[in-house]
Amino acid sequence: MRLTKLSFLIIFCFCSGCQTKHSENKKQKPSQYITVLGIAQDAGYPQINCEKECCQLFHQGLEDKKMVSCLGLVDLNDKKKWLFDATPDLSEQLEELKANHLDNNKIIDGVFLTHAHIGHYTGLMYFGHEALGANNIEVYAMPRMKDYLSNNGPWGQLVSYKNIVIRPLTNDSTISLNNNLKVTPFLVPHRDEYSETVGYKIEGKNKSALFIPDINKWPIWNKNIIEEVKKVDYAFLDASFFKDGELKRDMSKIPHPFTSETTTLFENETIETKSKIYFIHFNHTNPTILDNHKLKDSIQNLGFNFAKEGMIFPL
Repeated sequence: MRLTKLSFLIIFCFCSGCQTKHSENKKQKPSQYITVLGIAQDAGYPQINCEKECCQLFHQGLEDKKMVSCLGLVDLNDKKKWLFDATPDLSEQLEELKANHLDNNKIIDGVFLTHAHIGHYTGLMYFGHEALGANNIEVYAMPRMKDYLSNNGPWGQLVSYKNIVIRPLTNDSTISLNNNLKVTPFLVPHRDEYSETVGYKIEGKNKSALFIPDINKWPIWNKNIIEEVKKVDYAFLDASFFKDGELKRDMSKIPHPFTSETTTLFENETIETKSKIYFIHFNHTNPTILDNHKLKDSIQNLGFNFAKEGMIFPL
């Protein structure tokens, strides 16, 4: 069927507009930045075999899927990109980085791991012999994490087949990715069955961020979280559970700072300090994982923020 001149003109203008908008979006991105690739706790959202209202909202088409907690670090000047944690949603998160942030003909330039719980390292399996068959992808890991990956199957096969190469990290020792990007791991108290647990400080030319997706409780850390937040521009903090009693389990055996505890801890701080905080790593039962909820609104009204997939934070 032949297009009329008017139809052709409409299609041409529409496509040109899309192309212009796409170009503008690219121009708007800072040269170095963090992007949020996932916000959910290790088992994701919706969670397996969940019959509760929180997950039924997804099945009813009222909520979107939330990928597992993960940050991307992008340098458009050096044309490099890194992940913070290798989640079960790794394939989708890498595609998101490639399609909407940087396609540098590499799957990834490096992966920084926080610890050996299922949502934070098991995505490494997709680099393996049965999947990508990757070649020497750099994986940054602390000593116990390095030993665990090297000496336990199936992870040891990734090392022996040279799908990954493990780059050792040291507590409070800074890694320079280039002249303008630095990453520093720091130990935090957590359930360390297989590895130690770290958070990260990510520093760019102009701004910096904390990433602490998992920690037991703020008071037992050897650092003061309020002072650490004040030192940076953004703080992505553990918000696994909203309050005690949220699960029909003994929650003392799975300690995390309740969102309510963190907001209380910071209640006397300035709006400037509170606004640096972006809650992340939500369990499916935490009502603030939902796109809209009155508890989420009330916390945002206090000055705090919630991480959302697709957010960009200039460095």
